[in-house]
Amino acid sequence: MIVVIDKQWVRVRLGGIEAPETNQPFGTRSRQSLSDLCFWQQVVVTPKGKDQYGRMLAKVRCGDVDAGTEQVKRGLAWKYDQYENDSSLKPVQEEAKAAKRGLWADPYAKPPWEWREMWD
Repeated sequence: MIVVIDKQWVRVRLGGIEAPETNQPFGTRSRQSLSDLCFWQQVVVTPKGKDQYGRMLAKVRCGDVDAGTEQVKRGLAWKYDQYENDSSLKPVQEEAKAAKRGLWADPYAKPPWEWREMWD
């Protein structure tokens, strides 16, 4: 996600989640969902550090909604502990999985870290 901070464009990775790759099933839907949540909105960014690619790792609130939590709730991202272990996401993901929302409707859905291994 890209946000503007002090008139500068900043690449931000949402902490605690991993979204499908663009070429992966649900990748485009996930990206569109995040855009629907946050596009042209004033957001609150809480930095948590940087990832291996130099992107800001952060919690992002779009209006009253935590963008990462909402993506997991919609079944359009996985809980991902590599950069930040957000225990509040576990029940959100379990509920989305039980309801077969989004990517959880696909019995063959692979998390992006496994998907990338297939192409390496």
